[in-house]
Amino acid sequence: MDQSLIKLVNKLQDAFHDVGIQNPIDLPQITVLGSQSSGKSSVLENIVGRDFLPRGTGIVTRRPLVLQLINRPSASGATEPTGQTNEDEWGEFLHLPGEKFHDFQKIRDEIVRDTELKTGKNAGISAQPINLRIYSPHVLTLTLVDLPGLTKNPVGDQPRDIERQIRDMLLKYISKPNAIILAVTAANTDLANSDGLKLASEVDPDGTRTVGVLTKVDLMDAGTDVVDILAGRVIPLRLGYVPVVNRGQRDIDTRKTVSAALEAEHEFFANHPSYSSKAQFCGTPFLARKLSTILMHHIRNTLPDIKTRIQSQLKKFEIELASLGGAMGDTSSGNVVLSIITDFCNEFRQVIDGNSNDLSVNELAGGARISFVFHELFSNGVKSIDPFDAVKDADIRTILYNSSGSSPALFVTTSAFEVIVKQQIRRLEEPSLKCCALVYDELVRILSQLLAKNSAFRRFPALRERFNSVVIQYFKRCMSPTNKLVSDIVSAEACYLNTGHPDFLSGHRAVAIVTERFNAAQTPATTAEFRSGKPIPPGLANNNKDLDVDIKESSGFFGSFFPSKNKAKKGMMEPPPPSLKASGTLTDREAMETDVIKLLITSYFNITKRTVIDMVPKAIMLNLVNHSKENMQRELLQALYQPDILKELMKESDHVVARRRECVKMIGALEKAAEICATV
Repeated sequence: MDQSLIKLVNKLQDAFHDVGIQNPIDLPQITVLGSQSSGKSSVLENIVGRDFLPRGTGIVTRRPLVLQLINRPSASGATEPTGQTNEDEWGEFLHLPGEKFHDFQKIRDEIVRDTELKTGKNAGISAQPINLRIYSPHVLTLTLVDLPGLTKNPVGDQPRDIERQIRDMLLKYISKPNAIILAVTAANTDLANSDGLKLASEVDPDGTRTVGVLTKVDLMDAGTDVVDILAGRVIPLRLGYVPVVNRGQRDIDTRKTVSAALEAEHEFFANHPSYSSKAQFCGTPFLARKLSTILMHHIRNTLPDIKTRIQSQLKKFEIELASLGGAMGDTSSGNVVLSIITDFCNEFRQVIDGNSNDLSVNELAGGARISFVFHELFSNGVKSIDPFDAVKDADIRTILYNSSGSSPALFVTTSAFEVIVKQQIRRLEEPSLKCCALVYDELVRILSQLLAKNSAFRRFPALRERFNSVVIQYFKRCMSPTNKLVSDIVSAEACYLNTGHPDFLSGHRAVAIVTERFNAAQTPATTAEFRSGKPIPPGLANNNKDLDVDIKESSGFFGSFFPSKNKAKKGMMEPPPPSLKASGTLTDREAMETDVIKLLITSYFNITKRTVIDMVPKAIMLNLVNHSKENMQRELLQALYQPDILKELMKESDHVVARRRECVKMIGALEKAAEICATV
């Protein structure tokens, strides 16, 4: 049963090998990690019992090697590896289906050939793995991933960032939670400087899924051993350490067989004073049994989660494939365009009305943003307009004199009020048109979001481009009558002043308010009395003086143009200047008249602002938003549903075609994986 679990994972690895995209299932596997000189290759060859890995200087392993060892009973009855070609032992590469390699030297040559095929003959590396399966009666069923050795400095024509490239690749493999890390370290070096253990500790700080392998134990100085390391007193690992003895370079050069090396290893641990009592826990055979047991337990624990993840990924890829038009990607029918147009228009209406199925909880969207433009930006913008930030008191005084003509007015004239208030009402046109532009921008924003959201537009880039163009042009055509209506609303307000509006402050009431203010501000001793007994506001009477007295003291509008008495001859006058502008301080009468005008302007302007704040959004909704909702589908059908352009519009992007192919492959692999898991 336990052996079948490892075989099951092997089958799952094979199922995902040819998909071409990253395996979405984190399968349990043993990843072999170590520096270039740590003896990784020798450990793997000892486990297999054969010479089959490339040898040389520099980076020899330049692609991950997924090594699946499968125990197969011997048909010839051989109990030990002979070191020669044996019909009971062979290797198979997944990229060469059906081809058996009984000569392990040819396995080495094929690893080199396929590596150079993907990485070239230089020292570059690739993350694409080589899958090698070895059948033998002399191996335990086990799966290992041999990773490139850690290096510090580039040598020869190696890339300058070779250290970072290798580190990133190793982290990609060992950081997966289901990966068992086999950290290989030379025993004759300081364990604290072990590159393999250091990298493993970054992803497995507690050491719960790291197995330590100590190589070159036989090369340690006399009187030293690794007993303290094995006891966990140096760098403890939950899964412990295993010491091994590999062939040295001289052994390899003299073609010492692996079987002879394993026998020498057994003799070393059995006869060494430090290890003889624990010899059964040392050496390559024990390491292979330990790894097989760890892997089987790990697979058993993770299998339920693997099954769940396979089903989850299968559902995800099936949904994506459906969005890409299914396995065949049929685009021959114009019904696809009809469906896309209908779905888009329905979604457009729902987003504006707030009935969308995927309402955002993080930010305002769609119609809510249009409402924000109306009730926050536009409303507050109009309310902030002050009619007197552009019209000063001196300007009002000038208009009052101009509106009275050649005879000084007895009362505040209506024409002065109308001139100023109409001028201020026209200022409301700019923010009103700006409101139109902001709502237009929001509609374009909704369009962009819907185009990005709908997978059909990613599938058909030409349709997306045409769709976007048609809708934008439609919005622009709607803007013309919308802007006109909004301008007409403001023009209508400026054209006719409804002074009979119930909320408008009447002239009599304005005069009364201003008179009351002046009375409160003046001392009663200087006021004259009307015959009726009511007080006359200062400035409206002559304070019991004749009209021709003390003209020189006048400081009003005209007073500033009269020359001083000591600078002009008696009875002589200067002609008026070419341009007469208001100057000097306001008289009491002018001040009162100005305040009356300002009160009337403020009252009427506030009424107009309320009307504009109410009417402009309605005009925009009528001619732009609602018009778009109601007529969008007809517009799109007229522009897009034409036989002569349908074929061009329904041309799929190369990316979509490639992605569909990937999805079909992945669904096939996941379905096969689900069948494999169902057998357990």
